Amino acid sequence: MIEIPSDLHKDLLPLAFLLGEWAGAGVHDFPGSEKCNFGQEVSFTQDGRDFLEYTSHTWVLDGDGNKVRPLESEHGFWRIDADRKVEVTMVRDDGVVEIWYGELAKQKPQIDLVTDAVARTAASAPYTGGKRLYGYVKSDLMWVGEKQTPEVELRPYMSAHLKKVVTPEEVARWAKALPQDMPDDGIAFFK
Repeated sequence: MIEIPSDLHKDLLPLAFLLGEWAGAGVHDFPGSEKCNFGQEVSFTQDGRDFLEYTSHTWVLDGDGNKVRPLESEHGFWRIDADRKVEVTMVRDDGVVEIWYGELAKQKPQIDLVTDAVARTAASAPYTGGKRLYGYVKSDLMWVGEKQTPEVELRPYMSAHLKKVVTPEEVARWAKALPQDMPDDGIAFFK
């Protein structure tokens, strides 16, 4: 369910499908690093200004799905203009700062992004750019990231399937909003 907060900046309406807490798992595979399954928690929040604040934490999972160690963390800000052009500024824990530009697709909640600028600290690994695709599919958030370095051409390196996290407060609010005449058996509701 897409909920639009009453204080959401009007320019951000097309990105409302991203809002909330998301969690799930994916696959990481890039030459020179360990191939693994990973867990991920993503947050898109807003405070009434003209951007979404983005945070992502990933961690390596063992064969049983248990957390082994941190993988990557990102923090950024997402904006969109009247022409559906998306701008993202992002910093990653490995010493990389990126500017991404892209577009929100017409008639569907899908965002294609490409790096426009990359800055790296001396300690960061080689990295020259990337692409990302985010999509809202059947109430889930899915994404795939591509990456290139001076040694490796642009190729997919991470992808994940995330589910919306529902808090107890949200459940309580939804329960209070239910009509008083809800059927007891649940079946009559769908007739």
